[in-house]
Amino acid sequence: MQINEAIKKGSGKVELKGWIYRERKGKEIIFLVLRDSTDIVQCVLKKENFDKKEWEKAEKILVETSVKIEGEIKEDKRAPTGYEVNVGKFEVVGGCEDFPITKDQSPEFLLDKRHLWIRSRRLNSIFKIRSEVFKATREFFDNLGYAETHCPILTPNACEGGSNLFEVKYFNDKVYLTQSWQLYAEALIFGLEKIYTIAPCFRAEKSKTSRHLTEFWMAEMEAAWIDLGKLIEIAEKLLEYIIKRILEKNKKELDILKRDISKLENIKTPFERITYTDALKILEKDGIKINWGKDLRTIEEDALMKHFEKPLIITHYPKEAMAFYKPKDEKDDKVAVCFDMLATEGYGEIFGGSQRDIDIEELKKALKKEGEKIEKYEWYLDLRRYGSVPHSGFGMGMERVIAWICGLDNIKDTIPFPRTMLRKEP
Repeated sequence: MQINEAIKKGSGKVELKGWIYRERKGKEIIFLVLRDSTDIVQCVLKKENFDKKEWEKAEKILVETSVKIEGEIKEDKRAPTGYEVNVGKFEVVGGCEDFPITKDQSPEFLLDKRHLWIRSRRLNSIFKIRSEVFKATREFFDNLGYAETHCPILTPNACEGGSNLFEVKYFNDKVYLTQSWQLYAEALIFGLEKIYTIAPCFRAEKSKTSRHLTEFWMAEMEAAWIDLGKLIEIAEKLLEYIIKRILEKNKKELDILKRDISKLENIKTPFERITYTDALKILEKDGIKINWGKDLRTIEEDALMKHFEKPLIITHYPKEAMAFYKPKDEKDDKVAVCFDMLATEGYGEIFGGSQRDIDIEELKKALKKEGEKIEKYEWYLDLRRYGSVPHSGFGMGMERVIAWICGLDNIKDTIPFPRTMLRKEP
């Protein structure tokens, strides 16, 4: 029986297995807080109920000792979760040395001991929310008739800029860890039409901020016959669907994280949409002058989002600053037909997407400008030679969305074993 089941039962005999979360020992009584993946419960051992050898074993129990416990559960409002188990029998399954993690230790120490820190209720609450975000994302696309597909992790091409690639030795050649599935996804939509994936991506960005990981997960979709307006609508609905699911399924975890859920309950579609040029005008009124054509940095995104209580859609960024596959707007060739979605509360960009350029000559120009060899992209250009159609897609950064939902200070806590510019262990 798991702890949540025992608490639901409320009274009577229970048999529990788990790890010691907290311990407090007296001469005649020992209080143990037991945890498993579902919850915690206070367990009481009274000396009078055990022989000498058993009591000596109980006195040696330390935090993170694994145990089996049998006893009677009853309601006790003084206990951490409102219930208490009067223990009649216990078995130490796995002994424990002094656990190296105590209160008030530095974030770097906790990252060094990540293999142990992932046992914490805080991280487990985050990981449960993470699991639900993944489930909700798959369910959303499945309900829309999208096919889940998977593309290579090892690729010969850059997608988001060659300077951010991780190079990998591939027999007598070299390849790169994928930045995105997008180029391969564009090939697949000519057969499947509507597809999605949730997969790891890699960016060799030399960034040490609380928002960046070098290895992260993205939910990406690609679909034939849709334009930017429809693409944004799908992105909005996906985020709304995820938030609704988390509020339904994970209120307990949000409470453990002390998350103000009123911030999430306000997330209803549609979101406000402005252009990049409009964004610069808002910033200028705040005394922040940005030269047109310059990408928005974190500091400018944060300043901009102070004006909005829901996620914000920014469209039509400068073409010169965009990836090669984003097309020029027919009405203004200085901007690209694309969007970013910014989260509230200073969490920055969580979605990015665009229509895809279907003009071969424009793609060649853009690739040459980025210093890429056209012959490496001939397979991609073939997609425009043989029955091309309008199509669009976006990527959602799973860890960024999770960090925002959980109200975390650092994205590193959204993933069990984070990889950053300075961290590749454990």
